[in-house]
Amino acid sequence: MELSEMTFKGTTTVGLVCKDGVVLATDKRATVGYMVASKEARKIYKVDDHIGVTIAGVVGDAQSMTNLMGIHAKLYKVRVGRPIPVKSMVNLASTVLHSWRLFPLVTNLVVGGVDDSPRMFSLDIFGGITEDKLIATGSGSPYALGVLESEYSEDIDIDKGVEVAVKAVWAAMQRDTASGNGISLASVDFEKGFREYSPREVEEILNKIRG
Repeated sequence: MELSEMTFKGTTTVGLVCKDGVVLATDKRATVGYMVASKEARKIYKVDDHIGVTIAGVVGDAQSMTNLMGIHAKLYKVRVGRPIPVKSMVNLASTVLHSWRLFPLVTNLVVGGVDDSPRMFSLDIFGGITEDKLIATGSGSPYALGVLESEYSEDIDIDKGVEVAVKAVWAAMQRDTASGNGISLASVDFEKGFREYSPREVEEILNKIRG
């Protein structure tokens, strides 16, 4: 079995757009075939103060992309004097992924951030771009999407959005064997920018959901 077939299977990542920002959430399990390779895999990254990204797929490919995106965000700020627009960052990542289409970087990215408004994009391994209010990737995505579509409304704020995102990932973890070992959570808004939630904060949200 090829490495890409062994590693491009597990995970659940979700993103949703709220009226005051975006929310990103993932599980923490990394798998290699049927083996749990890590119980603390990092799948949410800060690209800039106003942009975050979730990763799925081959870890090395995904980390290379997030590193490249972070570098270009800094260069843009130095050269232009303002933060890079979210769509411009997505276009850059798309160009890089498309340029490697014959030997693809095996990764699926969800990019969310705020500039003039909150925006969310999904990028496939060939650089295809999809903009949406709700996005889920990985093997647990069918279960997560069921929750997102039933709980989401376009007028929700981040406080409600983090509950919906956590509930979606938690639901996927109950059914998808390749997703599990906890939840990572982050948000990006106009006032605080990129923020990662602590395990204790995530647990408090889970307890609220469970009742």
